[in-house]
Amino acid sequence: MLGELNENQVEELLKSQLIGRIGCHSNDTTYVVPVNYLYDGTYIYAHSAKGMKIDMMRNNPQVCFEVDDIKSIVNWQSVILWGKFEEITALPEKEKIMQKLIDRMVPFMTHGDDHPSHGITSNASDVGNDVELILYKIIITKKTGRFEKH
Repeated sequence: MLGELNENQVEELLKSQLIGRIGCHSNDTTYVVPVNYLYDGTYIYAHSAKGMKIDMMRNNPQVCFEVDDIKSIVNWQSVILWGKFEEITALPEKEKIMQKLIDRMVPFMTHGDDHPSHGITSNASDVGNDVELILYKIIITKKTGRFEKH
């Protein structure tokens, strides 16, 4: 059976996953890339080093974000949302969000020395001396969810 997720199911899927895909478009180029994220019930938060994705979102802040949970080809859930990229620049807010992102990732690290390298400095609590760490949020304007279950 194919169907639409209700609002509670959409919220649960967004809160339960760790990796989503952000889609951005700028200068006739569309780019979709996986990111670690945190959803707090209002915003999607993520981090990155400076690069193509950040350059594109700074140029055109309208983004799309997708999260899924795929058990099999006939048993899956997916949420797509649209919103606006907003860079977080205030140091206290950056530190607070970075700590929440790290706390969210830690249970999924399988070895004591696991450390995501993309967009996180060598010292996990540091918000950026070695790497230009960019924290951002997606201000959500629309959400939709679908599922298939046999």
